[in-house]
Amino acid sequence: MKVFINVKSIGKRKPALAKEPYELPENIKTLKDLVTTIVTQEVQKYNERGVDEMLIPFLTDAEIADQSTVGKVGFGRLYSDKKANLEKAIETALEGFDDGLFKVVINEAEVEDLATQINLQENDVLTFIRLTFLAGRMW
Repeated sequence: MKVFINVKSIGKRKPALAKEPYELPENIKTLKDLVTTIVTQEVQKYNERGVDEMLIPFLTDAEIADQSTVGKVGFGRLYSDKKANLEKAIETALEGFDDGLFKVVINEAEVEDLATQINLQENDVLTFIRLTFLAGRMW
């Protein structure tokens, strides 16, 4: 089933990405299933990438201008072939949700509990909002 995913980060200069199409299996019943499935797919993508072996790295003027708008210009190179641990990644994501580090919204309705039953349909829009702690003191 094809859905669309928005990823938003509160506090960033570029707070939203465009809707990205994402393929999910049909058997997702709860928010926990959804988070687990997405983490599993993303860890698999991460583990399949290769180490960047560019001989002479360079950035175009357009890449420098684009990256400077978010405050960090870099080559985005992969220097390590270290693989992610799937079980640890799932555990971390579920704990992050429980701790309130990110919110999940399905078609403009927030889902507040991992055990909540969800009924995803083709072309639904999923929004993940990563909450960022503010720097500074409270008093």
